[in-house]
Amino acid sequence: MIRLVQQTAGGEETIAELDALQTFAIGRASGNDARFTDPAVSNHHLRLDRTEQGWTLTDLDSANGTTVNGNPVAGTVALAAPATIVLGEAVWLRFVDDTAPASDAAPPPPALLASDADIALVRDMKARTEQIRREVAKVIVGQAEIVEQVLMVLIAGGHGLLVGLPGMAKTTLVATIANVLDMAFRRVQFTPDLMPTDITGTEILESDPESGEKRFRFIRGPVFTNLLLADEINRTPPKTQAALLEAMQEKSVTVGNQTYKLEPPFFVLATQNPIEQEGTYPLPEAQQDRFMFNLWVDYPSEDEEELIVKKTTVAATEKPQKVVSRQELLQLQDVVRKIPVSDHVVRYAVRLVRSTRPADDRAPDFIRKYVSNGAGPRAGQFLILAAKARAVLEGRIHVSCADVARAALPVLRHRILSNFAADSEGITPSHLVERLLQHVEQPGEQDY
Repeated sequence: MIRLVQQTAGGEETIAELDALQTFAIGRASGNDARFTDPAVSNHHLRLDRTEQGWTLTDLDSANGTTVNGNPVAGTVALAAPATIVLGEAVWLRFVDDTAPASDAAPPPPALLASDADIALVRDMKARTEQIRREVAKVIVGQAEIVEQVLMVLIAGGHGLLVGLPGMAKTTLVATIANVLDMAFRRVQFTPDLMPTDITGTEILESDPESGEKRFRFIRGPVFTNLLLADEINRTPPKTQAALLEAMQEKSVTVGNQTYKLEPPFFVLATQNPIEQEGTYPLPEAQQDRFMFNLWVDYPSEDEEELIVKKTTVAATEKPQKVVSRQELLQLQDVVRKIPVSDHVVRYAVRLVRSTRPADDRAPDFIRKYVSNGAGPRAGQFLILAAKARAVLEGRIHVSCADVARAALPVLRHRILSNFAADSEGITPSHLVERLLQHVEQPGEQDY
């Protein structure tokens, strides 16, 4: 028996038994054989037809597309059981044949399914993102792109490096976002005399007042929080900078022989001053690579600067309100990992990353001329995660190449090492990434 079943968080439900049918239409409008109310499904989304060779699937020019076993459908394709069919990356179906003999081949890995609550939260995120922007705007004037990129980092579960001149409200921005997202916030001002234990915490020797016995007790440092602001991270020696590495990567802190887990969510947003290099300790490239985004906080426009002066020279009248709870933020991070990404989107991200490497065959001439080292595989991972996070912030559960391109500049600019030729001509890694986006074409029909 050939069946079409729907995959949900609670299991599988048979939609139709196809043995007695010649055609089967699926969509949101009335008149379809199967109707789904999800807005990602088109009114007339797809049709299954029985032919002499077997069943075929035809995508009816749906708005959000159809995939079969992860491959986008353009026109009509043949179906072979078992097959996973996804409508608009929102409705998951399986085409199964109960009479087919068991195969010795290993079955494909099961899809990681989002629950109805996950879908509802994502659908609601577009309105919530606008509300977050409004609440942040009560304190921060302008910087809309930086606010969006910080939110992408937090939703994706990464860490960010904010680079900007003094007085650009980097610290205020981070503290405001922590308040709006209901996160515990701690700030550490990095100085040359800061020690690693000033961040992670230390053990002290104390005596029990009753027994008189002495024992060590761990005093937790500021790293035990949800959002840690490492202010001017390049002002402290490498030994103290490295104290954050384990916390950033493993979400834990080891002191002595004891490892302490950090309570999720945990993020590090570090700031750097790009103009004062005397007496500072620039972050090594390997440690910069741990940061998902490099965010450049630039000067405001003239109108924005006038508004900043007006707002900050009077008593504050508005306070930002919480929009997303800590538990919802954790749920959003989980949803980002569940969102499927089409192969052509992954292929585009990988092409971008590989094109930054001078030794790669795909590298354009200007990369070979101006770059000494390109981005590593972590850049591709962060491009996809950032693209997923941007889709979630816009209330979408499908990821496009445009989402990857939007994340390329903050992901790649601190992973491309320019050479002397570029420095002598005033060409920065940001310029190279922008040229790369124009050079690497987004996938066309031949890639689907």
